Amino acid sequence: MFYLYLIKSEKKNFIYVGITEDLRRRFKEHNLGENISTKHYKPFKLVYYECYSNKLDAVERERMLKHKGSSIGHLKKRIKRSLNN
Repeated sequence: MFYLYLIKSEKKNFIYVGITEDLRRRFKEHNLGENISTKHYKPFKLVYYECYSNKLDAVERERMLKHKGSSIGHLKKRIKRSLNN
């Protein structure tokens, strides 16, 4: 399975979207500062994820969320309470 995930910094106003085959491992890597893109924003909480059986579907969804502002905006509206916890 392939996971598209959204994590939010617990200290700064920063949200990161990524994909992985091992969500637990990847989330741990983010919180240990092992990712260059996110290491300055740790610690994180996992806010949202989607699961795909096909990697290309997950990649396409990630691309849509990262490059089309309306897509991430719609998702943020759907999970607004989770983002504010």
